[in-house]
Amino acid sequence: MSTNDLIELHLLENPMSDAARAERMKDLGFGRVFTEHMVVAEYADGAWKRAVLQPYAPITLEPAASVLHYGQAIFEGYKAYAQRDGGVCTFRADRNAARFNKSAARLAMPALPEELFTAAGDALITQEQAWVPKEVGHSLYMRPLMISTEPALGVRPAKTYKFILFGSPSAAYFPRGVKPVNVWISEDYSRAAPGGTGFAKCAGNYAASLAAQAQALEKGCDQVVWTDACTHQLVEEMGGMNVFFVYQEGGKTVLVTPKLTGTLLPGVTRDSLMTLGQDLGYATEERTVSVEEWGKALADGRMLEAFACGTAAVITPIGSVRSKHGEWNVHGGEPGAVATRMREALLDIQHGRAEDKHGWLHRVC
Repeated sequence: MSTNDLIELHLLENPMSDAARAERMKDLGFGRVFTEHMVVAEYADGAWKRAVLQPYAPITLEPAASVLHYGQAIFEGYKAYAQRDGGVCTFRADRNAARFNKSAARLAMPALPEELFTAAGDALITQEQAWVPKEVGHSLYMRPLMISTEPALGVRPAKTYKFILFGSPSAAYFPRGVKPVNVWISEDYSRAAPGGTGFAKCAGNYAASLAAQAQALEKGCDQVVWTDACTHQLVEEMGGMNVFFVYQEGGKTVLVTPKLTGTLLPGVTRDSLMTLGQDLGYATEERTVSVEEWGKALADGRMLEAFACGTAAVITPIGSVRSKHGEWNVHGGEPGAVATRMREALLDIQHGRAEDKHGWLHRVC
């Protein structure tokens, strides 16, 4: 089925001029500028209707819309990258489509056909190709989301939903660029518990994180590190990102990341780095890492670096760690060689400057 069969085009009659667009794209930051169109699809009577690519605009909801009361809201994030030949590719968007539906299932929402997820992205990127930044490390960030829209106050899954996809040309996620962040280990708050929604990319997870993030800022830190809800002793995630630790063991560099237990988000970047690390000659391991081990491994020299990863920020080194029980530096507060090498290697693939051995790129235009 072609994109035209899935998506109807209702385009702006007077699109923005090249000069106006260039002005908007100065000093992008992250998630502050949005392109001129979006894709919208409605779900009702047990089926998805034909999607529409239409001008970016506010949406209308009734005050009784169930998303406003019971929080059926999920989203994803993936990127479109400028290529050396002038084209545009997305990076592993098929994984985002699959995870989108896993989130939907957890929140009792309908699955979105993966071909519609992909076609929506391709149509929007093709239409907004001029909004894709050319600089390495910059991208057109794609934000698909689904919300329940039925006006009903009964506590049950809604019967109607809206899917929306829009784009945001973006630079670095953290304003300071690729510089190590200081993190606060949270023991007062929990991000997710066994049997909860930790593996889902749902809005409620992020709302619940804001108080802990505020606490981290009060402690003089940039980000919060989540620990397990049961003991607050095992490292899980940093903010909304997965965490990696770099060990030197038996003459080998070993990348260790907390294993997926159902309380962690199965990050696409996390999965990519596990594969890329092996390509670069590192050993990889998924296991639990305690806060105590983190401090001791740094003290005895077994751990060399720590960094976080995610679609938005790619790779962010961790420079120092604070908790109620003390603090320690990581790699002298400077970016480590492994994190730097992996970030560059991943960006090289994403921008078409290195061989895509694993078929991660999808050519859009």
